[in-house]
Amino acid sequence: MAIVGAGVCGLYLAWKLSEKGHQVTLFEKKEKIGKESCSGLFSQRILEIFPESQKLIQNQIDSTLIHFPRRILRVKFSKKMLVMNHWELDNLLVPLAEKAGTKIFLNHSLNSLPDGFDRIIGCDGPNSFVRKSLCLKEPSFRLAVQGFVSEKNNSNFVETWAVEKGFIWKIPRGEETEYGIIASPKKASEFLNNFLDKNNLKIERMKSGLVPQGFIIPSHPSITLCGDAAGLTKPWSGGGVIWGLTAADILLKNFPDFIKYKRETKRVLYAKIFSSRIITKITYFLGFKAPWFFPENIKIESDFLT
Repeated sequence: MAIVGAGVCGLYLAWKLSEKGHQVTLFEKKEKIGKESCSGLFSQRILEIFPESQKLIQNQIDSTLIHFPRRILRVKFSKKMLVMNHWELDNLLVPLAEKAGTKIFLNHSLNSLPDGFDRIIGCDGPNSFVRKSLCLKEPSFRLAVQGFVSEKNNSNFVETWAVEKGFIWKIPRGEETEYGIIASPKKASEFLNNFLDKNNLKIERMKSGLVPQGFIIPSHPSITLCGDAAGLTKPWSGGGVIWGLTAADILLKNFPDFIKYKRETKRVLYAKIFSSRIITKITYFLGFKAPWFFPENIKIESDFLT
């Protein structure tokens, strides 16, 4: 079987399917493995999936401050969020997949779906070639931009500033501080530049990437999608690692039946996607129009809003 895309979902599926005795070939278009344009703010579930990732923790986060024009909200997390380097997390999985027997081909850009495989899984990100090859609908997109300031910061909370269809963030990473934005592709850079100018900040090592949103899993018996390729990201934050890995575990449980995988993933995630979209819209409306409606203390479980 073939997996297209050596991101966290592709590597995880390759590792686990290889351990089960399947012959797995993993194709990656880049020369090196590792997602660079990602904040790497994960829930503690990441430790349940990859106990080895404990050594990657840079900081632990208890809450977030949300800055609206007329009120600042503090939202507490029911479980601490962990700050890690996403690139390091991806590369932690490489030797596990290879040791299990996965064949990894880097710098391998596809012009057509790979031949000679009975199953193909597209884990190839927001602009998924596999998704486009199946002529599926495109997800909606936001743009994420991030950069760093050489300022040590070990605070136990992150800060966000609400903007149209997104937010600006500040994440303490221990040895440095990260700033970034997720918003519509047309306005993200403008919002971020205005914020940086207003606060007299100059960030370095800027990177950007598209963040997809949707539920795009095909009804195909031998080709499917997972992770960002399927648009499985959280509507409020754009994070997709835990949701993608949740779908990956469902795929592993039902493999090689891709129809059952789609059906169960829809049952588990679709209602959460829909409800979190509604909650996000209500939060933004009240935050800008009627912030006094919010309670003084808000507590959430950051992965699934439960």
